[in-house]
Amino acid sequence: MNSAEPQRRFLLALESSCDETAAAVIDQQRQVLSNVVATQHELHERFGGVVPEIASRAHVERILPVIDEALRQANVKLDDIGAIAVATHPGLVGSLLVGLTAAKTLALVLDVPLLAVNHIEAHLYACQIAAQSSVFPAVGMVVSGGHSNLYDCRSPVEFDLLGSTTDDAAGEAFDKVAQVLGLEYPGGPRIEEVARSGNPQAFPFPRTFLNESRLDFSFSGLKTAVLYAAKGIPGARVQPPPLDSQRICDLAASFQAAVVDVLVGKCDQALRKTGRTTLLVGGGVAANSCFRQRLEEMAARRRVSLVISPREYCTDNAAMGAIGWELWERGLFAPLDTDVIPGLVRKQPTTR
Repeated sequence: MNSAEPQRRFLLALESSCDETAAAVIDQQRQVLSNVVATQHELHERFGGVVPEIASRAHVERILPVIDEALRQANVKLDDIGAIAVATHPGLVGSLLVGLTAAKTLALVLDVPLLAVNHIEAHLYACQIAAQSSVFPAVGMVVSGGHSNLYDCRSPVEFDLLGSTTDDAAGEAFDKVAQVLGLEYPGGPRIEEVARSGNPQAFPFPRTFLNESRLDFSFSGLKTAVLYAAKGIPGARVQPPPLDSQRICDLAASFQAAVVDVLVGKCDQALRKTGRTTLLVGGGVAANSCFRQRLEEMAARRRVSLVISPREYCTDNAAMGAIGWELWERGLFAPLDTDVIPGLVRKQPTTR
């Protein structure tokens, strides 16, 4: 099928970039008819993070049942599918390959276009699904377990990277700090929960790059500061008191406040730098209530439009693969020899 004009009414989107196996059916009006997600939290919990080999094996087991369920819930048959969108980058190589293999097979058998989706850009497109109208151009922030990126989003298919993490992503820092504090995986929701009973000013943790013009992030120093505050510096004469429940809450609240200060501050800087009047925010960390509240306060103060991805679209899912419609309508098809691009999207640190 070579025409850029959609001949069938539905897009099937697949997502397997990390540890969520997902499929969604989306119509031409970007209405999500189904969005099925199989999580793997129970498989990775005892390791405190995602194990790539375990993740890819689980995708193999779950991809076909997830696709079947997405079609069933949407009341759509395979013959009604006009194109297959699949996340091909960035992510874990083994996980991505499972989704891409399934997508290629379906595209070949059904004789429909294959659409290669950038997983990070799809997180921002989820904001347009929520708004149900065009949200571009805008500044976009994706903040998740593997990414802390800022973009100048000129259109639904034109994203210029403004800045990214130089080390740990914000979501990764949440998971690692949760481990330090003895909290369950995944760390983000647990830290948010205990932080409600803590004092966000109890510990003066660093806000790296906050007062610099560069639009990059660094959370490794913050993570180390929490470790030392919780368990002490090896060899130091004075060590912190044992971790009781209140100290854990105070550490969690102070850590969360430091992360949120940096994320919101950099969004503010990016808006000023680009002159954009709309801010899009997506990714797993965008589900954090403290972060959402601070973003709303900043947007109201700056008088800019704020569109945050709905919580159900913050973590990895296939509904955000609706960005495939933008590729489809522009004839931006992927060949069947398309490969995955693993790893993270990061920008080299700039110097001033």
